[in-house]
Amino acid sequence: MAFQILLNFFIAVIWMFMNSSVTASTFIIGYLIGLILIIITRRFFNSRLYVWRLWAAIKLTLLFFKELTLSNISVLMLVIRPKLKLQPMIFAMPTELEQDWEITLLSSLITLTPGTIVLHVSDDQRTLYIHAIDVDDVDEAIDSIKNSFEKAIMEVSRA
Repeated sequence: MAFQILLNFFIAVIWMFMNSSVTASTFIIGYLIGLILIIITRRFFNSRLYVWRLWAAIKLTLLFFKELTLSNISVLMLVIRPKLKLQPMIFAMPTELEQDWEITLLSSLITLTPGTIVLHVSDDQRTLYIHAIDVDDVDEAIDSIKNSFEKAIMEVSRA
């Protein structure tokens, strides 16, 4: 992936020198030409195109902001109720993520979302212990995290 990005950047710089123009628009045109060339020659690369990982990273970022907004509204609704009927819970969530940075990213995304925090990661790094401020169904909470954050992280990290 890094090789593809560097190659695309190199093609854009060569395009700028060929046109004798060092402007942003010339660089962007060269970058797009390089991207087209990389797409045409994609069968010579071992990994998938970096554009797909970049797109998956953008989707993960948008998913986080969506979840952040929804959880902020949810916590606000819990706080402004006249009677607090909270069901705080600590539960164990098994994870399919393998690399340290994937588990760290998942833990950070869960912790940054209001109302939830990762308390501990098991020694074998297969289970996250999560505290949530209001949980009706543990299986539903686990499925929600697995189908949103964990799935999006796997899209970014797996070829």
